[in-house]
Amino acid sequence: MNPTESNSRDDNALTPQLYVLQLRQDDPKKCTAAKLVKFRLARPLYKLRQVPQNCLTLNPFAQASLLNKDRSQALKHGLVAIDCSWERVQATFSARLPGRNLRLPTLLASNPVNYAKPNKLSSIEALAASLYITGFRERAGQLLSIFKWGPHFLTLNAQPLDAYASVTDEEQLIRVQSEYF
Repeated sequence: MNPTESNSRDDNALTPQLYVLQLRQDDPKKCTAAKLVKFRLARPLYKLRQVPQNCLTLNPFAQASLLNKDRSQALKHGLVAIDCSWERVQATFSARLPGRNLRLPTLLASNPVNYAKPNKLSSIEALAASLYITGFRERAGQLLSIFKWGPHFLTLNAQPLDAYASVTDEEQLIRVQSEYF
């Protein structure tokens, strides 16, 4: 076995560290981030200063989009979802957030509260979409499997997710996104 084969296997076995900044604005029984933490699928953060400096922070108002080329940074520094109420999203994301802020391309929610609404993703859907786009598809499915409705997210968004995962730049992303939404 040559060294490149070994590295590629190691890289496939690794997945990014997932973090959730928990602002505790939602009903704890419906909070997908709390369940991620409970199952030890994500590390909880409670203050902005705890967010790792070079991580990829998911921010629906960011200028740049998450692309497959962000895979190595996600693997090295992790992915952060900010868990807040959609009613307070404007105020929450108007603060300067640590890390490299990136938005997800348009996707449909499969969670019961916002089913089929574009861009109204739960924390787990946002993290799963990020994993999928950056090439960690199996891990995305594992995350979503802890909810009855979770796997449907991948089914509902199968074509756009596959297309987004192959995009190489923002211009291409805009074209692909317009094909689906």
